Amino acid sequence: MNKSDRMLAVVLELQRRDVVKAEDLANLFETSVRTIYRDIQALSEAGVPIVGTPGTGYSLMEGYFLPPISFTVEEAVTLLIGTDFIEQRFDHDYRVKAQAARSKIEAILPENVRNETARVSKSMRLLPSDKRIAPTKETEHLGTIRKAILDQRKISFHYTKRHADSNGQRHSARTVAPYGLALVQGSWMLVAHCDLRQSIRHFRLSRMTELIDSEDRFELPSHFNLREYAPPDDRNLQVRLRFNDDIADKVKESNYHYMESMTEQPDGLHAILRVRRQEELLSWVLGWGADVTVLEPESLRNRIREEAENMLKRY
Repeated sequence: MNKSDRMLAVVLELQRRDVVKAEDLANLFETSVRTIYRDIQALSEAGVPIVGTPGTGYSLMEGYFLPPISFTVEEAVTLLIGTDFIEQRFDHDYRVKAQAARSKIEAILPENVRNETARVSKSMRLLPSDKRIAPTKETEHLGTIRKAILDQRKISFHYTKRHADSNGQRHSARTVAPYGLALVQGSWMLVAHCDLRQSIRHFRLSRMTELIDSEDRFELPSHFNLREYAPPDDRNLQVRLRFNDDIADKVKESNYHYMESMTEQPDGLHAILRVRRQEELLSWVLGWGADVTVLEPESLRNRIREEAENMLKRY
């Protein structure tokens, strides 16, 4: 980043945040604190009203706002692709906002940039997966949950687990304080504090039914930050599989979320997966048919054998 670009970025960062330290700016732009001091001085001499408080940091004088700036072709394409993503993955309200944002972005672009952006955009396309073509439970619930998060109101719903618990139950009624939403492996996940379990839990929107917005309020814990939140990893069961060479490429392309590592060996593709329990990947392993061999654990080998025998009895 050259000096002019960095100085502009400094102003944008000051405009975005109330107060920022020189050390933080130096880390952000990968330069020295002394360089940031020189940039601040140059900006002040150019008329940008920057206020510096020793021990606190820098801020822009209240009321100052950087006038609109132009976009490069690459920046414009990035923003337009972002609106495509919002249209495909978010609820109706945000789809409408994304369409409006695209129109505004295209309207303010200079003609030469707009033409070049259109040419570049034609060479790229963001395709949804098959299950996203039609409206799903996820998009139906997304708007309600998003508003509940912003208004800090609890929600209630019936939830269906993928696997039964120790009591053989898969269905339960939940009331939760919604903390945030995350798009994981193409599916929306709610991170929330569950009243039933009295701890943070994760819920797939596609497994929710009878969702209602409660009048009960909650207060988001001051220490919780969704961007920094990392759920505890309790996948303690290691599974080793061997795939025939004929399907090795398909396995690699599957991007299976339980996959830990893959190595090519003379006898095929060896893969290591970690799960909470073997039922989580039983269907996935069976889907590869005779082209996969379970190396360990023995309990999963036996389970696969039992399923194969049951299938044989049906045919």
